[in-house]
Amino acid sequence: MRVITGIARGRKLVAPEGLDVRPTADKVKEGIFSAVQFELEGARVLDLFAGSGQMGIEALSRGAERAVFIDSSLRSIRCVNENLRNTGFERQSEVINRDSYDYIKLTSQTFDIIILDPPYRYNHIANILPFAAKKLRDGGIIICEYETEADEPEAPEGMRLRKTYRYGKINVSIFCKPSEEVADE
Repeated sequence: MRVITGIARGRKLVAPEGLDVRPTADKVKEGIFSAVQFELEGARVLDLFAGSGQMGIEALSRGAERAVFIDSSLRSIRCVNENLRNTGFERQSEVINRDSYDYIKLTSQTFDIIILDPPYRYNHIANILPFAAKKLRDGGIIICEYETEADEPEAPEGMRLRKTYRYGKINVSIFCKPSEEVADE
């Protein structure tokens, strides 16, 4: 696992061991970041269910201004911190050991990009997506990664599905929140 492109290109990343963490494959990560490349510059990113932190780190490498990493596992938090040290993004990051549901419901922060890559087979996307939508800035996007057997998540109120991509056994849906100017037209 590595950073694909940007200022930390080629840096190796560590992932927590065990079956409860499933890092995003490079092919899927490249597809996701190609689809959102023009939204990254200066963005505030939230990486919920962070695991290794590779998605938020990729966003930082490609020009995001700041990233917040949330995970309930101490093993994952240790990996995120190690990966941030190895890529030099510690100062642009906040790492919080907390349940993703608790965080998204209670935080006062808002974000330009929210990444939802939770454990599969638990219907997390459908349950957490409405809360995430409330923490998204106008013009922002939510990236949802889930298994193809799962139902495609529905767009929360005030948002629309931009596109769903299929990568073998993985789907990625990108939802966007129109900016005020676009919504008024």
